[in-house]
Amino acid sequence: MHREMTTFARRARASAGRMHPELSLVSYTLLGHLEESGGCRATDLAAHYALDKSTVSRQVAALERAGLIGRRPDPDDHRVQMLELTAAGTRILAQVTESRREAFRERLAGWPREDLERFADYLLRYNAAAATAPPRPSGTA
Repeated sequence: MHREMTTFARRARASAGRMHPELSLVSYTLLGHLEESGGCRATDLAAHYALDKSTVSRQVAALERAGLIGRRPDPDDHRVQMLELTAAGTRILAQVTESRREAFRERLAGWPREDLERFADYLLRYNAAAATAPPRPSGTA
C-alpha cells in the first residue's frame, strides 16, 4: 500500500509541475484553498495544512513571484495582509485542475461503476481519518 500511495503522490506532484514551472503540489493545494476561501492570511494556510510558517512563507513568495497570488489589506485589520489569487493564478489553477481531472477520467474510464463508488468511499474514509488525526512528528510511521 505504501508503494502505491507514494506512486499516487508522485504523479500528483508531477501533474502540477507540468502545467506551470512554479507550481508544486503544495503550491497547487494552497492556490486551491485560496480560491475556496476567497483569500486568507499566510498563517491561516499554515494552520489549515499543519505546515510550518517558513514553508508557507517560501511557497507564498514563489507564488507571488510567479504572479499567481497577490496581497490586499484585511478589511478587519489593516495591519494584516490577505492573500488572494490573481487572474493568472485563477487561470493556472483552472488549467491544472482540468488537466488532473482529465487524467483521472482516463485512468478510471474502464472501471465499473461499483468499483468507482467503492474507491470514492475509501478515499472519503481515508481523508476523513487523516483530517482528524493529529500530525505525527517527523520520522515516525
